[in-house]
Amino acid sequence: MRVSQLLGERYKERAFEIESQNLMTRGGYIKQVGNGIYSLFMPAKRIARKIENIIREEMDAIGGQEVLFPVVMPASLWQQSGRFDSIGSELLRFKDRSGADMVLGMTHEEAAVHLANNVAGTYQKFPFMIYQIQTKFRDEPRARGGLIRVREFTMKDAYSFHTSQEDLERYYELCHAAYERIYARCGVPEVISVKSDSGMMGGKVSHEFMLLADIGEDTIVICPECGYRANMEAAESILKAETAEKEQPLELVETFENKTIEEVCTFLNAPQKQSCKAVVYQKESDGGVVVIFIRGDIEVNETKLRNLLKSEIHPAAELENSGLFAGNIGPLGLSSKVTAIYDRSLLSCKNLVCGANRDGYHYTGLNMERDVGKVEYADVAKAVEGGICPNCGKSSITIKNGIEVGNIFQLGKRYTEAMGMFYDAADGTRQNPIMGCYGIGVGRLMASVCEAKHDDYGPIWPMNIAPWQVHICALRADNEQVKACAEALYKELADIGVEVILDDRTVSAGFMFSDADLLGVPVRVIISPKTLARNAFELTTRDKSVKRDLPTQGAAKEIATLVNELKHQ
Repeated sequence: MRVSQLLGERYKERAFEIESQNLMTRGGYIKQVGNGIYSLFMPAKRIARKIENIIREEMDAIGGQEVLFPVVMPASLWQQSGRFDSIGSELLRFKDRSGADMVLGMTHEEAAVHLANNVAGTYQKFPFMIYQIQTKFRDEPRARGGLIRVREFTMKDAYSFHTSQEDLERYYELCHAAYERIYARCGVPEVISVKSDSGMMGGKVSHEFMLLADIGEDTIVICPECGYRANMEAAESILKAETAEKEQPLELVETFENKTIEEVCTFLNAPQKQSCKAVVYQKESDGGVVVIFIRGDIEVNETKLRNLLKSEIHPAAELENSGLFAGNIGPLGLSSKVTAIYDRSLLSCKNLVCGANRDGYHYTGLNMERDVGKVEYADVAKAVEGGICPNCGKSSITIKNGIEVGNIFQLGKRYTEAMGMFYDAADGTRQNPIMGCYGIGVGRLMASVCEAKHDDYGPIWPMNIAPWQVHICALRADNEQVKACAEALYKELADIGVEVILDDRTVSAGFMFSDADLLGVPVRVIISPKTLARNAFELTTRDKSVKRDLPTQGAAKEIATLVNELKHQ
């Protein structure tokens, strides 16, 4: 490829705050078509294809069979699974010309079961795994960050089918190891796996693969002492009870117009961790009002709450008919019209500030055991920095941000039961297969690598996924000797299988090097009248680890050797 013929412009002006989006826009990799929808220029497409090939090799190595599911599916498939109605507006629904309900695939569990149903009718066909690399569409309400969070995306999704939970768990570990190899080969071995919530996918066991990054939207709970890792949505929250030495009596105090936990605690000169906060939700399933009582300095984990209630929820907007006084809600004398849930951050706590269920009043000196009595406590809180690790018991929890670059789920029988997929077991009975599913977003992984591997001037692409392996910069391409040497090296490298791009433009050195930095090719060869005067080419690497003169004689072979060394690092 020649830079003079490469479609796409590179420019210096900063375009976006998120660095991967900024560099990939400035570098001529992507162009926005609509909100969360992008076209890829040639450099990005070449990177994506290399990532896809790495994924294919690793999926094939664990027995995967590549298939292709349709992008558009009849709604009847999703109605069988129950997800046509349970998933919200993220699923794009439409009618075809005959009036039949259709969907655009955002995930393909239903299509996988449909493909395997009736063609894997006996236990002798199991286990097996099918996978695809396919375009998907999720009407994401918060598209941001270029390819980090999009609506249309390319994804590898795989689905395994098993006759026992033990066999699923065995294969799940194989996929987990394959994912670790994929990220290492793509140049980000620092990706970690964390326990996660299964969400709309279903199943009881799931892991997300996270690249730790400040711009990441996911919050990761980590214990550096024992290696415990979990997504905030799934992380257990354990706190030491905040107790005072001397137990105080329960007293009713007037707090006037102070309503929020911050206002009340400031008015009463009490720390927020010495308070019992009430957070009110409504269940979407039946409209029931639910009050969460939780320590004042802790936040409710809404994912945990949804799972506990087995219902979608939303913050309660109207409290008129619930018997509650907004800003004065407490556990004593609570209206029987609502459901109360007590977070275990309140377990054994005493001397707390809480609402008095009376407008303008609060209690001080609340003792949970003495005044509230015997209640069940649930974990519906977000984990916090310095919390107790559920694995090793030390107060060592730290909180980090991460970008999700893959996920794996043990789905169980949710889809095969709902969609009527059976096989003949060895004992003659009819059984539903057990499923696992495994996803990686190709574009998001590409952008995440850029986020992790860049400097102030552009991406530093790892050799295995770089758009090209060698970038020849012909300074003074109007000089006949420079032009001849650059063309000869370009042809020789291409002939021996090295992926090479040649900047053959008559532009300044600064302009050429700026574009080269934005293209991020790992190996750069500079040819100029000055280098030729000493019978050499200048060899550098994008990460600045190598910089030396290279004799013109035998240069192609030495460059190819360096390329191979970088591929295997």
